[in-house]
Amino acid sequence: MNYNKKTVTDLDVKGKKVLLRCDFNVPQDKTTHAITDDKRIRAALPTIQYLLDQNAAVIACSHLGKPKGQVKPELTLAPVAQRLSELLGREVIFAADTIGPDAQVKAAALKPGQILLLENLRFDIGEEKNHPEFAKALADMAEIYVSDAFGTVHRAHASTAGVAAYLPAVSGFLIQKELEIMGGALNDPKRPFVAVLGGAKVSDKIGVINNLLEKADTIIIGGGMAYTFKKAQGYAIGTSLLEEDKIGYAKEMIAKAEAKDVKFLLPTDNLCAKEFSKDSEPVLVEGDIPEGLMGMDIGPKTVEDFCTAVKGAGTVVWNGPMGVFEFPAFAEGTRAMAKALAESGAITIVGGGDSAAAVEQLGFADKITHISTGGGASLEFLEGLELPGVACLLDK
Repeated sequence: MNYNKKTVTDLDVKGKKVLLRCDFNVPQDKTTHAITDDKRIRAALPTIQYLLDQNAAVIACSHLGKPKGQVKPELTLAPVAQRLSELLGREVIFAADTIGPDAQVKAAALKPGQILLLENLRFDIGEEKNHPEFAKALADMAEIYVSDAFGTVHRAHASTAGVAAYLPAVSGFLIQKELEIMGGALNDPKRPFVAVLGGAKVSDKIGVINNLLEKADTIIIGGGMAYTFKKAQGYAIGTSLLEEDKIGYAKEMIAKAEAKDVKFLLPTDNLCAKEFSKDSEPVLVEGDIPEGLMGMDIGPKTVEDFCTAVKGAGTVVWNGPMGVFEFPAFAEGTRAMAKALAESGAITIVGGGDSAAAVEQLGFADKITHISTGGGASLEFLEGLELPGVACLLDK
């Protein structure tokens, strides 16, 4: 896939109406609906501010939650408009619909230097179904389309891909950074290139492992998915997480790594427990895991081996925790990995989701080169798949 895409600075946006796709899918308090974390709103500010400084009229849009084409008042973007207004220090006009009369009137009246936020895109079934008429109605409000919601570029929705059929489409600064850093790591990494993969399931990472075996010098496997690989090597894994139907695949990957001379590191010791509970007593086990015990985190010897591999790296990509890091007794593997990345001196990239949350919670975020803003999107990126919301942008 071509990652060299035109950005918002490559087009003359002065005085133009710009449809800007943001990711305002922010967490909210279940009772009061107050925004509990405005990180995604803040992440959109550089592109918004640039457009306003250029005297563009900005029509921002986003989804929130999963209303599935129904209007759900608890998923309104009204609180986002209010927070965005506070952060920008100017009024954010809010439309009570997406392509309906209120949006149409307010978009038509929007002046250069003003910003309008449309209501939740997913209130209309046309968004997720990528209906051409919905995409065209969105596009008809503007003259240029700017995509800046990396978390949604793996979806071919009306606002992420469909509108590009009707408007010149470029990336905002957020997507530009993702493409430059992650694209660079995959296409021309500073070596040695180490990939650290964790999380629960092998099935979630099949394409990722396969793609990275073509590019990486070392692949480190931790988390629940490691036990399927250990089983494939002939070890007993007790009651640890196992995907029986993926044992053959695990054997293939181990053999492929050997054939390509890629180091393939798996845990040699584990912290185990009798049951999946935060109150479980950790039991350190080397080699075979006895019946009645399940692996919950990597052990101290494995921590040392994994961290040593990261210390000498030129580029490290990490996606997925090393253990059940939400239970304090089983968080050390993930914490040690985050610390090793922070201290490595390498170009460090953390994929979205749980590993990003872990790095933030553990206080290492400011020492990481890049934390991806998209969980599913960053996984598909690492898989080497074409992302519809990137493919539709104009090439440089």
